[in-house]
Amino acid sequence: MKRRKKINFNSIVKNKKLPILTLDSRWHELFPDEKKTHRIRDLEQKLIKLLKTQGKLVNEIKDMKNLKKTLMSEIVANMDIENDSKSKSKEKKLDRNKNYINELNKKMDNASNRLADLPYEIKRVNEELLVESIKNGYDRIHDNQEDLSKISDWIIKTREELKRKIVLKNDMETTNKQMYSYLHDVLGPEIIEAIDKTQEKK
Repeated sequence: MKRRKKINFNSIVKNKKLPILTLDSRWHELFPDEKKTHRIRDLEQKLIKLLKTQGKLVNEIKDMKNLKKTLMSEIVANMDIENDSKSKSKEKKLDRNKNYINELNKKMDNASNRLADLPYEIKRVNEELLVESIKNGYDRIHDNQEDLSKISDWIIKTREELKRKIVLKNDMETTNKQMYSYLHDVLGPEIIEAIDKTQEKK
């Protein structure tokens, strides 16, 4: 068997503009579950998880921004503090909202930093998944080529055998017709009919 040359697929896919494989219907069509290796399955799940995290963070940041906006509006509404019992309640609410905003700012910073890193992680895992898919794909192509070669040989042999059988069938049919015609001429139709009835009973 001819040895295949080792190719560095990592360098081939590096920094190429690639589709996200788990979102690509053609990838799913060519790599159904039964054709996936353990490595492909692991990377696929990792990529799905990263994409879900990205979507979740985008929504969380959006919600936090809306909440911060609401809290800021409440702060502005409670700015006019005077020395009465209502003012003390407003002051407490003001302080509480400021604390919430500080907490939200920290959470938004953390979420934004994580969100900024995610595209690079998604890109890296997607490239790894493509490399594994290429390896698996070429192995399957190679195996299919070997099977195709065997099937092609079988088709050629079967075609030759079919031709031979067709010729044999035609010869046998011709011989039967000639034999029947000869016996019919020699023995006459009445005797042939009687023989035919006897043969049918058998």
